[in-house]
Amino acid sequence: MTDVEVKPDDDLRTRLHAMETKLKRMRENRNNHNENARRAAESRNAVQDQSKTIRDSINELKETQKEIRERARIHKARRDEIQSHIRELIAKKRGRRDDERSAKSVVIELSETEGEIEVIERRLETDGRLNLDDENKLLKQLKRLINKRDELLPSVEEFQIISIDLGDMDESITRLKSEADLEHQNMVDSHKEADLVWEEIKPMFDERNFLRSEGDRLHNAFLEARKAADEVHQEMKVLLDQVNEIRDTLKAQREDRERTIKDHNDSVRKALRPLSENEELAQSLEGIFLEQGSLTLGGTRASESEKQPSRANNKNKRRRLGTTRGKI
Repeated sequence: MTDVEVKPDDDLRTRLHAMETKLKRMRENRNNHNENARRAAESRNAVQDQSKTIRDSINELKETQKEIRERARIHKARRDEIQSHIRELIAKKRGRRDDERSAKSVVIELSETEGEIEVIERRLETDGRLNLDDENKLLKQLKRLINKRDELLPSVEEFQIISIDLGDMDESITRLKSEADLEHQNMVDSHKEADLVWEEIKPMFDERNFLRSEGDRLHNAFLEARKAADEVHQEMKVLLDQVNEIRDTLKAQREDRERTIKDHNDSVRKALRPLSENEELAQSLEGIFLEQGSLTLGGTRASESEKQPSRANNKNKRRRLGTTRGKI
């Protein structure tokens, strides 16, 4: 037998202490994972905000570039239209008939229409030989030509095409060439300007891609930290169930010991209590007395036959004592 008495619950207390120590370490580990997840989430959000700012800047520059490209397209369309007019004027100047399969340019049609209108108006003003029927026919023709001119004008104005004079083709061709060269140069300049915008956009694409990759990396780090924290938390739940089970066992044992001690103390107090204060004993004795008519305390009860000689002996003794006192 050892000098130190080992209590039954010492092993449970040792296991409980070890488990609580482990729980404390696990709780710190879980909190570290949660803190890492929080920092990763904050960094990820900051990177995503920065990436959004870059994307917005890229979109703004792309819209600017799109507008410049559209301006270049308009200059190109004007140049092509003017060059088409030049080719038609050169063909007219050389006396070649237009290819019936090809449509006239808007400017040539407008110039021819305006020329016909001018001829009819001049004739109406100066020709005094016109009768009423001829004049009405010319007015109808003039009205038709004016309607045609009104239909052609918006198309010409859309491309801001200069008017031409069919009466002086050389001068018209020269002006058209100058205008075509100007539109071509404007187109080239617009494309150069759009290219400069693109050069500004390209490094922003690299930065956007880097921020996107960094955001993905930080998001994955956040997910991994959260997963690690969840795994530790699940392990803690299992261990905590075991800890609570041991605590309940120790509590039950403690309550059992306390109950045993209390019952023992109550028994001792009852045993040491005076008979006058022992209500249960008094009630028991009262019951015996009422049932048997006599009580014996501190010894055994005597029978009726044993009691009778005792009383006779007492009488005899009294008589002998009286006789002896009379002799004296």
